[in-house]
Amino acid sequence: MHEIAVLPGDGIGHEIMEEAIKVINTVEKRFNIAFKLNHALVGGAAWDKYRKHLPEETLDICEKSNAILFGAVGGPVKEQTSSKWCGTEVNALLGLRKHFGLYANLRPAKLYPALAFASSLRDDIAKEGFDLLVVRELTGGIYFGKPKGRMGKGEDEYAFDTMIYKRGEIKRIAQVAFKAARNRRRKVTSIDKANVLTTMVLWREVVDDIAKEYPDIEYEPMYVDNAAMQLTRNPKKFDVILCGNLFGDILSDEAAAITGSLGMSPSASLSEGNFGMYEPSGGSAQDIAGKGIANPIAQILSTAMMLRYSFDMNEEANSIENAVDKVLIDGYRTPDIIQKRMKKVNTKEMGTLIAGNI
Repeated sequence: MHEIAVLPGDGIGHEIMEEAIKVINTVEKRFNIAFKLNHALVGGAAWDKYRKHLPEETLDICEKSNAILFGAVGGPVKEQTSSKWCGTEVNALLGLRKHFGLYANLRPAKLYPALAFASSLRDDIAKEGFDLLVVRELTGGIYFGKPKGRMGKGEDEYAFDTMIYKRGEIKRIAQVAFKAARNRRRKVTSIDKANVLTTMVLWREVVDDIAKEYPDIEYEPMYVDNAAMQLTRNPKKFDVILCGNLFGDILSDEAAAITGSLGMSPSASLSEGNFGMYEPSGGSAQDIAGKGIANPIAQILSTAMMLRYSFDMNEEANSIENAVDKVLIDGYRTPDIIQKRMKKVNTKEMGTLIAGNI
């Protein structure tokens, strides 16, 4: 029995998670597989009951499962100091990443030809489409390095953060990127700022060495400023983009933005072994919660990633991804990706259409 911890979270989380479960149920019947879904509260929903964003009860359910399917958490910035949303993302999302050692973040970014019109890219670039994967180191770098803080007073007050990477951390994430490239178009572009940062000098040295272990993979180091430019000038040149935590955060969001909608962007956060947490990249979207117009595709594609990486079910994952392709080609759209002469559908209808094409 394959056990999945299901954490819908807040905002549109419940709406899009319902459609992912619809897809899981279809995969069960189509491929004669049994999944056990273990539901748990996280974020604001958990706060209402437990006065904690990530209660022990939820961690216990996650620990007993083979993977986590995560919806969304978060709330309006203006409420963060005075409501239940205070600390939701830090305590819930980052808490899960830390607890389970989810060091490898995989964020595919694909511009479907059928959605070229929705991209912010120039038309002649967008019409060619692109399909890339950002592999981001998720538990190290400047976000977790110490010391960090603020000191001094008046005009002499200053703030500081420490960027630090160990050789082993770099090797570990580089291995993930090169192995991923073997199942794609066999190219890795490693992003750094080795012309300025000592930490990035070590990053490049280590990745250079790892690249020698993969002679079948084309390897290219690139400065982050150039990478940011090339993503908008010629995204097709990229296959797998390997980044540290800070640069990966920025470039993965840029890549997601040029696909036309954050509602199309899934992600996986993996630990050692097959355990992982799978979530859409678009957030809880409080402004459209409950309206039935949220795009469930990122949640559904995150489910496909879960089947591939945690359960080694490539055929089943492909069936979901192919179903998404078919529905988009047929012209069905939620409001975020709609254009004239297309067939407008709501959240539930989109999930039903995708499930029906599996």
